[in-house]
Amino acid sequence: MSFSELFEFLHALNRHNNKEWMDEHRKLYHEVRDFYIEWLNELDIKLAKIDPEYVPTTGKQAINRINNNLLFHPNKPVYKDHFGAGLDKEKGKGDFYIHIGINECFVAGGFYRPRKELLDSIRAAIDYNGEEFLKILNKKSFRDTFGALIEEEKLKTSPKGYDNDHRYIELLRNKTFAVTHDLTKQQILRDDFQEHLVKVYKEMLPFRNYLNHAVTV
Repeated sequence: MSFSELFEFLHALNRHNNKEWMDEHRKLYHEVRDFYIEWLNELDIKLAKIDPEYVPTTGKQAINRINNNLLFHPNKPVYKDHFGAGLDKEKGKGDFYIHIGINECFVAGGFYRPRKELLDSIRAAIDYNGEEFLKILNKKSFRDTFGALIEEEKLKTSPKGYDNDHRYIELLRNKTFAVTHDLTKQQILRDDFQEHLVKVYKEMLPFRNYLNHAVTV
């Protein structure tokens, strides 16, 4: 089994996105899923070796369901067009998310539209020491790898408790504090794909550490 076969399975699933097709190809699905889980297990070990605060996360714990939640999103297809997984997973912290699909592939980290108490903690950390956060965001290798924060809806005014002329007001107006790194199919099919993700993880680590410490103090 390989990532090439994983992509082939996703393409086939996308063409026949119904329970009947999945039931007929359930064995293949489990073979693909088991391959990806084992691959995640290997990456999990590598990441744990380079980050003393890493929370070991097995592939089975990391991988997301391939079924869409039709109860809340009834207009979506029955199945997703990707495999998603979150490593370094701990309640209340931002994980290291890997998204491998037929339409987009990327890794991401941070907090995407966090709940109010987490968002308040992040803003408090920026208020206290936004200079450190800016240094992380403006580091050349970081910008080369991730660009800027994910562009999401921002407050038009200042958050409650902060002045409009706050020196970090542009950061404080954000509702999402996350970054992404796009992946190509060619990168994923290479033998050194895990090594590439290890490098991306290392580059993202100060960003995630800042945010994770902000929500746990």
